[in-house]
Amino acid sequence: MPAKAEFPAARAKAPALSRRGFLGAAAAVVLSGCSSVLPEPDINAAGFGEEATGTVRVWCRAATQSGLTALVEKFNASQDRLTVELTPVLDAQYVTKLATAIRGRSVPDLVDIDDINSMLFIYRDAFTDLTDPLQALDFRDKLSPGHLRLATKADRVYGVPYLADNSMFWFNTDLCDKADVDPDQAVTSFDALLEAARKIRRLGDDIYAWSFPANSPGALGFVVQPMIWAADTDLIKGGIGQQSGDIVGNDAVRRMLELHRQLWVDGLVPRANFSDDASRWGSDFRAGKIGIFPSNYSVVVSASDEKFHSQVTPRLLSGPDGGSAFFDGGDNMCIPRGARNASGAWEFVRFALDLPQQIDLPAGGYTPVRSDAATPDFAKKFPLATLPLERIEEGYAPTTLSYNLLYNQPDGPWLQMFRRAVFDGELEPAMQEAQKSFDRILSQGQA
Repeated sequence: MPAKAEFPAARAKAPALSRRGFLGAAAAVVLSGCSSVLPEPDINAAGFGEEATGTVRVWCRAATQSGLTALVEKFNASQDRLTVELTPVLDAQYVTKLATAIRGRSVPDLVDIDDINSMLFIYRDAFTDLTDPLQALDFRDKLSPGHLRLATKADRVYGVPYLADNSMFWFNTDLCDKADVDPDQAVTSFDALLEAARKIRRLGDDIYAWSFPANSPGALGFVVQPMIWAADTDLIKGGIGQQSGDIVGNDAVRRMLELHRQLWVDGLVPRANFSDDASRWGSDFRAGKIGIFPSNYSVVVSASDEKFHSQVTPRLLSGPDGGSAFFDGGDNMCIPRGARNASGAWEFVRFALDLPQQIDLPAGGYTPVRSDAATPDFAKKFPLATLPLERIEEGYAPTTLSYNLLYNQPDGPWLQMFRRAVFDGELEPAMQEAQKSFDRILSQGQA
């Protein structure tokens, strides 16, 4: 399968915002030239990123605050000339708050931002070009290509990956053994997945084959979209500035919806999936009641004990006829134009990317963004976190300015299409309506 960088389409999970809230705040601020004329730091100055002094003001997402807090404490304890001050920002407010800071010409020195939102600011010239210092890193070719694509415009890079949040299939091996299901065989096609699901469901009335959060647009997109990307396609086609939907006539999209419709009609998933808003995501899987569960490391591993860890095995999400992919969610670190201590910010970034810090990320529920973190010692300590590192080229996330409006809105076209097709069985009308909505939103959101 070709690397996701070769997809013809431009391809997180994030909290849902109301459409009015996002358009009224983010669109009015971000998409109206928020960066204006803030000066770009001189990254080519002698000694940039070395022996910096003073304070580095860092903003992070509240969702990933725990990992950043430990990192900051470790960095501050490692030397006494540079102090990092961390400010967490609620995910639902992050885009608007940062855009407001840029317009007010008072920005932090470094932002740890949801990678899917990087493009909103890069395409408004709000972030510093980090291509040269990034290229100087001796591990540049080990960094997550999916994260880097979300920080790249016209072959220039405006951010670096920090942590990854990846979606995969998780199989309960005890249930699979009882049902005579081979996880490797199950992911070879949708037909094989459906056959495996039926075998697992026959284990008992309280055992279900599968579970998905059908009333949480962000979580649902996080675990379902890769089943389309695994077929080397997407729901969006074209580069930013010329994007449109790719839904009607897309066989992979149709077959993904048909699979989930069949899971529902055949009673292979709990009825509670209909209203599942991800507030208790994974509780049924961790209770040993679900055989196949698309989710992430945090929900499956961090929230359970070692005994349960021995009963699960991950596989990459698969497509209609095989292939594989996973959602390259997580965070990028970017230096805003106008940063007062960009040199100190870059020194902190380099510290965050050093192997000792990367290797510790699974302890906080995330995976590294460096493929060379998958050392024998790492595999021994975090055996369930190695797969996305070993297959890092197959990670992906959509490059678009309209992700939130398309995928994270409760009334957005992604969730509406999925629910109408899966629960109402109106597949054709659902795809046609989604195509029109995708085209309209993408047209309105072009740079």
